[in-house]
Amino acid sequence: MSNDVRGEIRKVAVLGAGTMGNGIAQVCATAGMEVAMRDVEPSFLERGLAQIDKSLAKLVEKNVLSAGDRDAARARIHTTTELEAAVADADLVVEAIPERMELKIETFALLGKHAPKHAILGTNTSSLSVTEIAAASGDAARVVGLHFFNPVPLMKLLEIVRGLSTADATVEAARAFAARIGKEPIVVKDFPGFATSRLGVILGVEAIRMLESGVASAEDIDKAMKLGYRHPMGPLELGDLVGLDVRLAILEHLHKELGEQFRPPALLRQMVRAGKLGRKTGEGFYKY
Repeated sequence: MSNDVRGEIRKVAVLGAGTMGNGIAQVCATAGMEVAMRDVEPSFLERGLAQIDKSLAKLVEKNVLSAGDRDAARARIHTTTELEAAVADADLVVEAIPERMELKIETFALLGKHAPKHAILGTNTSSLSVTEIAAASGDAARVVGLHFFNPVPLMKLLEIVRGLSTADATVEAARAFAARIGKEPIVVKDFPGFATSRLGVILGVEAIRMLESGVASAEDIDKAMKLGYRHPMGPLELGDLVGLDVRLAILEHLHKELGEQFRPPALLRQMVRAGKLGRKTGEGFYKY
């Protein structure tokens, strides 16, 4: 990694305008950074901006943000469909594209060629190997996992994942970035599922098995965790929020890497095949 890593991140490129990408773009812009949000289709960018506008309006309504700060944040967000244009002068790139290793490897190979040599390269993967993703960039020392949580503007945690070759300076810059955007960081080693996905998914998969076996209704399983363990959201509700297709992909990866405890339940596979993916399709374990 080049020695000219900047102490302050001024410009951020966010790759992906979906649920995670637009949330990351919003928190960076609200913290005073210029943001280039990139996606492959103009319609994806339009949807991402509409979600940002909706989220910022709620923060103003709740007196968390002033109207002036909202307008200033919104003015800092620019969009493009061109990867090279998005990353050209970035100090930090955060990749938030679909959770498929081949896509991430292809993207990081391009970042190795087109991102400035001083830029930190972050991946928002929730379970894939940061080390493998980093290798594709040609400069693994400046690659780090930046695992955000949904909804990004409200969730306080940022899981920083250190790949095998991630430099100490990159981790420290990631910590400083977390503080700048108002997040509480934890630093974990690159291991399947990291800390959060591994623990969260095992609770979710057991809840699905309980529902599949008829132990209790979805509502009562979720109520057990909310009232008995003070979880803000039950594991089945959370699955619907994250997306059952995303849950299935993570489970398939962890089953392969870690063993039988992560084998996806038949019920989950059936729901994904039926297109019942949770909130984004209007039906999952609940109807929306």
